[in-house]
Amino acid sequence: MADWREILEGQLLPNPPRLTVEEATILYDEADQNELLHTGLQMRRLRVPGNKVTYLVDRNVNYTNVCTINCQFCSFYRPPGHQESYTQSIEQISARFSELEDIGGSRVLMQGGVNPDLPLDWYTDLISELRIRHPSIDLDCFSPIEIEGIADVCQSTTKEVLLRLKNAGMHGLPGGGAEMLVDDVRLDVSPKKGSADNWLRVMDEAQQIGLTTSATNVIGFGESNEHRVKHMEKIRELQDKNLAQGIRGFTSFIAWPVQLENNTFGKRNKGKNKIQLGAGAYDYLRHVAISRLFFDNIQHIQASWPTMGMGIAQLALFAGADDAGSTMMEENVVSASGTTKTLAGEDELQLTILRAGFIPQKRDSNYLYLDTKILHEKVLPCPPPLQPA
Repeated sequence: MADWREILEGQLLPNPPRLTVEEATILYDEADQNELLHTGLQMRRLRVPGNKVTYLVDRNVNYTNVCTINCQFCSFYRPPGHQESYTQSIEQISARFSELEDIGGSRVLMQGGVNPDLPLDWYTDLISELRIRHPSIDLDCFSPIEIEGIADVCQSTTKEVLLRLKNAGMHGLPGGGAEMLVDDVRLDVSPKKGSADNWLRVMDEAQQIGLTTSATNVIGFGESNEHRVKHMEKIRELQDKNLAQGIRGFTSFIAWPVQLENNTFGKRNKGKNKIQLGAGAYDYLRHVAISRLFFDNIQHIQASWPTMGMGIAQLALFAGADDAGSTMMEENVVSASGTTKTLAGEDELQLTILRAGFIPQKRDSNYLYLDTKILHEKVLPCPPPLQPA
């Protein structure tokens, strides 16, 4: 069995070898924290040269909280007919888009639950109308799980649903609902969500028709380090397949720990037969570093400030992340489970990046650079570019 030091030394070579699942698990289990994070930073310099850290000015819109999937860790959803359930109107959703336009935003991430009362025409009419009213905003909407739910309601295929939504004006399919793409874990915490293969199949279909996609990961369900690496392996394999066909695949990888404060899933931490749930900053930063080393075919690794806080998000930039996430403006899903910070202005993201010694760069959802006005030039001078190791 390889030694973790030898594995990290190999990753510092000019043309580092691809990490195997076994090697990545060894790093997760045994590697020194400082050495691991240092290697993640060096790999970031190799794969994303320069000293810029990107960010996105966008907002979340959670158009409905009605859902039939009943994930144990979710405190956001309400079952159909619940007195606290809601589905927003086009006027309500459009007003949120206008608020984003007022601050120069470029993307809305719109997600909800699996609502059995909404037909496909409701979604396509919504997308078409929003595209007319807000032509400058990219519509990255729903998730593979929502696409499956819509297909069930309209008795169609997920591929046909995706095509209808794209033709209506949808720009991308975010990576929500992945959580843990290892069925031993996935089907324990979300048995109604379906297998990992379902999520991967819908993402594959979205990529085949040219939708912008991202890959996500939630850790802290009591899974092993090997489970976490196997989740990444499934994403890397799909990325390999589509890149070989000339298809862009996933733009980025974003991971965060499950939030447990306000949900019934967190109760597994209590009692005689408790299972240790959740993940702290130590595990999170290891996960960022290993994802940077493991994904030789996904360029961008995003830090998660909503779940970890700005300070840990800054540290993630020194573990291999090259993107600071987005402004969001509001967030109702993760926050329902316990996180307290759900809004960051563009100035705050820029200051976080500057104080970490990087240069802020505004982007769109395709990671194309946008004009960036540095709002804190007098607070901290931009440091010289990082030199390759």
